Amino acid sequence: METAVKTTWNVDATHSEISFKVKHMMISTVTGHFESFNASVETENDNFTNANFNFTAQIDSINTKNGDRDGHLKSDDFFNAAEYPEMTFKSKSFDGSTMVGDLTIRDVTKEVELDVDFNGIAVDPYGQTKAGFEVTGSINRKDFNLTWSAVTEAGSIVVSDTVKLIVDLQFIKA
Repeated sequence: METAVKTTWNVDATHSEISFKVKHMMISTVTGHFESFNASVETENDNFTNANFNFTAQIDSINTKNGDRDGHLKSDDFFNAAEYPEMTFKSKSFDGSTMVGDLTIRDVTKEVELDVDFNGIAVDPYGQTKAGFEVTGSINRKDFNLTWSAVTEAGSIVVSDTVKLIVDLQFIKA
């Protein structure tokens, strides 16, 4: 029996972005990014069906363009970057449009389902083969012990429980 050849693809960080959006006081949206991350894919075919996606983001690299808020997010009220320095994702299945996998934040691992647009494969001017993906989904932050909450005088919740994930990934064929 012939063994399928596995191809490894490594993230092209220059052309990738890991972002999240969360409602603030239910009237505006705050966007944040993880500036430091790593990702790879192992696949046996060019359509990436059932490829294995692995992803790690450094919590300390969180950036919402506000130092005080970033500090609060890194504290134990939210991510506790000191004790849990990484957020990880490991895929279990990918059918070309839906990816299911285990997301770990803090000490909590939960299965999540993400929508994936596979934008195809292209060769760049330097002869490198690249593949592009747009990944979106939503999680409830309280499922991952990001439980801090506050209410304004008017009764508005300061931070919504739902966090939208928007991940743009470009990979380089190894």
